[in-house]
Amino acid sequence: MNANIKKALSLLFLLLPFVSVAHDVTSADQEILRNGGLFAYIHVGATHMLTGYDHLLFLAGVVFYLTGIKDILKFITAFTIGHCITLIGATYAGITANEHLIDAVIALSILYKGFENLGGFEKLKIKSPNLLLMVVVFGLIHGFGLSTRLQSFENGTEDLLAKILCFNLGVELGQVLALIPIVALFTLARKHKQFPAFYKAVNWYLIIAGVFLFLYQMSGYYSGH
Repeated sequence: MNANIKKALSLLFLLLPFVSVAHDVTSADQEILRNGGLFAYIHVGATHMLTGYDHLLFLAGVVFYLTGIKDILKFITAFTIGHCITLIGATYAGITANEHLIDAVIALSILYKGFENLGGFEKLKIKSPNLLLMVVVFGLIHGFGLSTRLQSFENGTEDLLAKILCFNLGVELGQVLALIPIVALFTLARKHKQFPAFYKAVNWYLIIAGVFLFLYQMSGYYSGH
């Protein structure tokens, strides 16, 4: 494997434990929402997606499998519809779940995507589930995770729906900003002769990252943190 690819993957492994902290809700975010009005919800939503390592890893896995812009738009739209439904619906209805358990399932979605990209189902002689359907299902789960995060803030009751919609808009903007360099990187990588090794290495990284994040979240759940 190319030495630069090895260095990049090694750096990702080293950064992963520290990145996991960046996804948490902070008092600074709460202060921004308290004083910034509806635009603050757009800002925090975008920031949350851009630092949402689990959401981005899953999206990277989805995009990595696709080659055409039409397919990318189709699958990202399916994911977006899924997470909008649960983000808006669950938040407005006040439906919550333990954030560690939700994030543990999201971690499994990362593992799943890496496994599928590497042809894991074919190797097990099992027909893989419909990819578009699975992206929608995982979108619903990711949206529930986003909803759990949003509900951890003190949102009050005034203009609640507007706040939820603004947060959701911010998430979509953050998602687009994150996908631009991801798609560009993978497009350039496909033109390189080392791409097959890169493809294999990155998807193995998704599997290992999914396992690590799953154990990390389950540890948080059982320890009560």
